Amino acid sequence: MISWYKTICNIQWLGYIIGGFGIAVILSGCVGNNERADAYGNFEAEEVVISSEAAGKIQWFDVKEGDLVEEEKVIALIDTTFPRIELDQLLASKSSAEARLVQLQKSVEVQKERLKVIQKEVNRVTKMFQEKALSAQKYDEVTGQFKIAQKELEQMQSQALAIRAEERVVEAKINAAKEKLARCKMVAPFSGTVLQKYAEAGEVITFGKPVLKMANTNELILRAYISGSQLDDVQLGQEIEIGFDKDKNNDHRRKGVISWVSSSAEFTPKIIQTKEERVDLVYAIKIRVPNSDGKIKIGMPGEVFF
Repeated sequence: MISWYKTICNIQWLGYIIGGFGIAVILSGCVGNNERADAYGNFEAEEVVISSEAAGKIQWFDVKEGDLVEEEKVIALIDTTFPRIELDQLLASKSSAEARLVQLQKSVEVQKERLKVIQKEVNRVTKMFQEKALSAQKYDEVTGQFKIAQKELEQMQSQALAIRAEERVVEAKINAAKEKLARCKMVAPFSGTVLQKYAEAGEVITFGKPVLKMANTNELILRAYISGSQLDDVQLGQEIEIGFDKDKNNDHRRKGVISWVSSSAEFTPKIIQTKEERVDLVYAIKIRVPNSDGKIKIGMPGEVFF
């Protein structure tokens, strides 16, 4: 009778142990599945609106919304007819100035040879005049011719300087025309995704008109909000863990780096948590998160784990 009693007691204790172990497992599982994040927010990108740097008709526009474009890729071309005509005119003006300069340089060389001849004549008549073998009138005539020839040479040289200055002005205008022509090609300033188009091929646009909006989606920014008591847990350059939805019961995790912390408090945005928490003062932070695989989308909610 006693042995049966002991057996029953042992079975009861075994049941308690197994039940307690099961409850512990269940509780640990619940804790693991309901890990609460330290902060919440949404992913955003650094968007850039690309505007036209030239006026004219869009000849072609080779991108669509959602396209991935590489840095320096030509995405649109504006009519180049008038910039090309302007450039051709300036090139012709430069050629004309170069031709005039060459002709003037030849005239300068001729004038220098003429001066050498006159210089010899001046030396000869000067010696004769000193020996009183030549009249003063003849001496003044020869030396006067020499002075006139020198003035003519100086005038030619000043004309050459003026032509060279003209060439520099034309060259500056040519460079400006080339730059204007180059700006008819719209290129992507960085590798990224086209978010929105504001124009289409065939439209006539003006200088400064927005043409498209794009963003670098290889790295997104999680703008999250923390309470004042959490400020001591964050610092610029700190690497922290970021979570975002994978499916109904799981999420993705990856590392991000805090790049900005607000210096002033604000009321919790309406998208964050419950009504009670919305009235609290919080501080915004920005976390740069790599996204080379494209799994994170702009506007997607994210979680922060310190």
